[in-house]
Amino acid sequence: MQAIEHFREQVLAASRDQRALRIRGGGTKDWYGQRLEGDILDTRSYAGIVDYEPTELVITARAGTPLSEVEAVLAEHDQMLAFEPPHFGEGATLGGTIAAGLSGPRRASVGAVRDFVLGAKIMDGKGDVLTFGGQVMKNVAGYDVSRLMAGSLGTLALLLEVSVKVLPRAYRETSLRFEIGAMDSIRKLNEWGGQPLPISASCWDDGVLMLRLSGAQAAVDAAVKSLGGEEVIDASAFWTALREQRHPFFAGEGALWRLSVPSVTGAMVLEGEQLIEWGGAQRWLRAAADGQSAQEIRRTVAARGGHAVLFRGGDKSVGVFHPLAPALLRIHERMKAAFDPSHIFNPGRMY
Repeated sequence: MQAIEHFREQVLAASRDQRALRIRGGGTKDWYGQRLEGDILDTRSYAGIVDYEPTELVITARAGTPLSEVEAVLAEHDQMLAFEPPHFGEGATLGGTIAAGLSGPRRASVGAVRDFVLGAKIMDGKGDVLTFGGQVMKNVAGYDVSRLMAGSLGTLALLLEVSVKVLPRAYRETSLRFEIGAMDSIRKLNEWGGQPLPISASCWDDGVLMLRLSGAQAAVDAAVKSLGGEEVIDASAFWTALREQRHPFFAGEGALWRLSVPSVTGAMVLEGEQLIEWGGAQRWLRAAADGQSAQEIRRTVAARGGHAVLFRGGDKSVGVFHPLAPALLRIHERMKAAFDPSHIFNPGRMY
C-alpha cells in the first residue's frame, strides 16, 4: 500500500542520515515516557479494520485505526477489549494503545495488553515488513515477538497491524461500595481474590472501596448478597473516570507514581496520597512536593518486591521507568540492535 511505501521511505532516509524518527499516532500519550525526539512518523494514514469475525473473538486492524472506532465495532456485537485500555484523549489509536501497553481497571481479572496480542505486522529499522504470530493462540510458537511490541513505546519497530483477542461483554455488571480503611481493604481484596467471585475491578481511595462485579446474572446476584456493602447500580461513569484518570485523586500537576507490588503488600511508608487498584497490586502515589526522593520511593517499593514508574509529572531526569538489572538491560540493548540497528525509532523514550 502507498502508506507502507511512504513509511519505508521515511525509515530508510532516517537510517541513511542517522536521524531519529518519532513514531506517533494520536499523540494522546506523548507525556508518557522519557524525552520525545526526532521527526514525526504519523501512523494515522494507515488505518482501518482488516478483519473481524465476532464468532472467532479476534479483531485485526491497522495501527492508525482510532481506538474509539475499534471499540464501537466491538460494542455492536456485545464484545470488548477486555484489558480496558485508557484513551487519555479523543485521538487515541490502536497502535498507540499497544505500544503504550497500559491497561485499565479490568486488568487484574483478565490480564494485560500483551496477553491479548495474537499477531503483529511490523516494519523494522531496515524498512523490512515482518509478520509474527497469527489470529489464534496456537499460532504462537517460539519467542512471541508480537507481544514484545506491547509496552515497547515504539522503540523497537513501527507497528503496522495487530490482531487482538476480544471478549464478550458481561451479562450483568454492578458495583459495591464499602467504607473501609486501606489495610483492611487490601486484606479483604486478597481474601476475596481467593474465592470464586466475579470481581472485575477494585479501587480504594480516601476511606472508600469500590468493587465492580461482572458476569452471569446468577453469579453477580449471589456475590452481591454474599459480600454486602452498598450496591451502586450504575457506576460506569466512576470506572471510566478512573480509567481515564479523571477521578479527583489524579487532579493536580505534582508527580504521579505508579507502584506495582505483590497484592498482599501492606502499608508502605511513602509521603503523599495513595489510591489502590487491581486487588492491591497497583498503587498510585501522588507524591508530596517536599516528600521522599525518587531513589527513596524506588528503594521502598523494591524492598517489597515491586517497581515504581514516574507515570506523569515530576522530574524525568530521575528516570521514568524503574532501572533494569544489568542482565535485563543487556537483553533490551540486544533486542534494540536486532530490530533497529541504526537506533532511529523513538530513541531514549524508555531508557
